[in-house]
Amino acid sequence: MSAKPREHDIDDAQTSRPGPERLAVRTLKLTDFRNYGQARLDLDARPVVLVGDNGSGKTNLLEAVSLLGAGHGLRGRPYAELARKDGAGGFAIAATVSTRHGEVEIGTGFLPGTREEGAGRTVRIAGKDRSTGGLGDYVKHVFLIPAMDGLFTGAASERRRFLDRLMLAIDPKMRTPLSRYDRAMRQRNRLFQMREYSRALFEGLEEQMAEAGVAVAAARLDAVERLTALIEETQETRGQGPFPHAVLALHGTLETELSTRSATEVEDLFRILLEEGRERDRAASRTLEGTHLSDLLVVHGPKNAPAAQCSSGEQKALLLGLVLAKAELIKKLEGTAPLVLLDEVAAHLDAARREALFGEILRLGAQAWMTGTDRELFSPIAQDAQILAVNRGSISV
Repeated sequence: MSAKPREHDIDDAQTSRPGPERLAVRTLKLTDFRNYGQARLDLDARPVVLVGDNGSGKTNLLEAVSLLGAGHGLRGRPYAELARKDGAGGFAIAATVSTRHGEVEIGTGFLPGTREEGAGRTVRIAGKDRSTGGLGDYVKHVFLIPAMDGLFTGAASERRRFLDRLMLAIDPKMRTPLSRYDRAMRQRNRLFQMREYSRALFEGLEEQMAEAGVAVAAARLDAVERLTALIEETQETRGQGPFPHAVLALHGTLETELSTRSATEVEDLFRILLEEGRERDRAASRTLEGTHLSDLLVVHGPKNAPAAQCSSGEQKALLLGLVLAKAELIKKLEGTAPLVLLDEVAAHLDAARREALFGEILRLGAQAWMTGTDRELFSPIAQDAQILAVNRGSISV
C-alpha cells in the first residue's frame, strides 16, 4: 500500500481480508464506463460511502457494482448507453469479489462496435465465459435508488420487477421460465399483429406460456410467503423497528388459482383461458391474461393502509424497510448478506432513522454502498466504513 493514496487507487490492505461469511467487492476496475475512463478501487469488507457533488459519478459506481450480479443493473439502461461518450463504444468492469465460494475474479463488459438493439454483455467468472445469469450464483444484491420512490404508486410492472429480483435471488434457475414466458407471449402477440390464425402456432405458444407462467407464479408466491414469514418473525422477536413493516399479497389470476388447485390443474386452466381469449386478445393486439399482469400489493403495517395512500415520507421508510427485509431474507437463505446499494438515501431520513439504517447495515454484516453529497450525514458510521470522495470521474480517500 502506498503511503499516500492516489486517485483511482484506493487501498486499505491493512484491514484483514473478509471471511467466507462476508460478500464483499475487494477490487473494482472500470474502463470507459459512464464518466470513468480508467478507475480502480481497492477495498476491504466494510461498508463503502461515496461522497461528492451531484453529477460527479457516485451513482455510476453503484451501477458498476450492480452489474457484477445478474440482471441489467440498477438503472436497467441499454448497455450501449453505459459506454463513456468519448470512448471506443464499449466498456469493461473487472472485480475481485469475496464470496461464499471463495475469492472470485469477475469480468463483464460490452464490446465496442456492437450495434444490435438489445445486445447483451459479456461475462467471465474465474476466467471462464458464462451467461449473465451465472453471476447470480456468486453476487447477490439489493438496491434502492431515487427512481424507485414511486414504486407503490406507479405501474404494476415496477412492483413485479421488484419482486422478481427477490424471486431470482432465492432461485436463480427461475430466470429460464421467466424468459421463456416473456418470449412466448411476445411471439403470440406478434401473431395477432401479423393477422395469423394458425391454430397449431397458437397452441404451441400457449403451451409454453402455461407451463412457464404457472412456474413463475408459484415462485413469486413462494418469495412473498418467505418474505412475509421473515417480516412477521422479526416483528415477534424485535418488535416494531424504526422502519414500518410491510404486509404483502400477490394479486393475479394464476396466483389465486394456485391457492386451491395443483400446478397441473392451473396450467390446464390457463391454456383454456388463452384459447378462449384469442379473439379478445386479437382485438387488443396483446395478451390480456397471465403472470405479466400480476401485481404485488403492499400495505403499511402499522397504519393498516395501502402503501399508495401513505405520505411520501411514509412510503420512503416503508420501502427502505422492505429492501432491508429482502437483504435479511437473502442472508438467511444464503448464509451471507447481499451487497446493499443505496443511492442518496441518507439525505431523506431524519437523524434517528439514519442511525437506525447504519445500525441495520452493520447488524446485517453487509458491504453496503451508499452515496451522498454531505459527508456529515454519514458521521455515525464513519468509524465502520470506507469513505471515498468522488469528483467528476476521480476518486480519492
